[in-house]
Amino acid sequence: MTLVNSIILGLIQGLAEFLPISSSGHLAILKEILNVDAGIVFDVMLHLGTLLAIFVAFWKDITKLFVEGIMIIRDFFVNIFRFFGNLGKKKGEGSDYVKIVGTPYRKFVMLIIVSTIPTGIIGVLLKDIVETASTSLVVVGICLLVTAVLLQISDKCSAGKKRPRQIKYSEAGIVGVVQGLATLPGISRSGSTITACLLCGFDRNFAIKYSFIMSIPAVLGAVVLELGEFAKMSITQTELINYGIGTAIAAIVGYICIKTMLVLVRGKKMKGFSFYCFIAGLFAIIYYFV
Repeated sequence: MTLVNSIILGLIQGLAEFLPISSSGHLAILKEILNVDAGIVFDVMLHLGTLLAIFVAFWKDITKLFVEGIMIIRDFFVNIFRFFGNLGKKKGEGSDYVKIVGTPYRKFVMLIIVSTIPTGIIGVLLKDIVETASTSLVVVGICLLVTAVLLQISDKCSAGKKRPRQIKYSEAGIVGVVQGLATLPGISRSGSTITACLLCGFDRNFAIKYSFIMSIPAVLGAVVLELGEFAKMSITQTELINYGIGTAIAAIVGYICIKTMLVLVRGKKMKGFSFYCFIAGLFAIIYYFV
């Protein structure tokens, strides 16, 4: 892996992870064109770079979610202790139970947990299929065409008003399923999940925030699953430096693209990306056969 290749792939990861054009699809196309075999270590590092961008962009929300998540666990055990303490007592004599999901941020935490479950299950089930699909530009091209259609749909969605308190857990589950299917190369994770959120009636600003923050457990889970592969790979010091530079570029560009998406989705300006994905999809399919 040369420094130039690391820079190019880091730039594409940062752009395509948050702009709705599929980072996995573009990385697959570029690796084919550049004849680069980056390996799983570099792919994971790139995703950690864009994960860092999410933490920086939404650090206030993430900090609040983390604190409320701890409080949920605490109150859960408080209620268990109170349950056993109330055994044998008459009605009205025992301790009152604590309401676990009593704030919007606690509901936010629970929604993310619900979304993560189907994402994790689908990710594990499709792991081998995704790895195989990543080597076929025909599959990548078809998935990019699917992304183009999804982006057209997102622009036509009427403005929703749902914030955490109004969102059903079943809707969070649907968004999680969509995120799981978006592991297929060429299907934009951000584009598909934001579209799913909008179809479920989410407020546009919250749909973007939810889409990006809900990716954190999925990316961390993928990293954990691939940890076993790290030990099997030998990486030179030069390669490690190149990987680090690519990761840093992915993080910086990713942060800029997050801010850009906040403006684009709010203003219903996804059609340009839809046309781009359509062209990129056709290019991938034609390139495969030619």
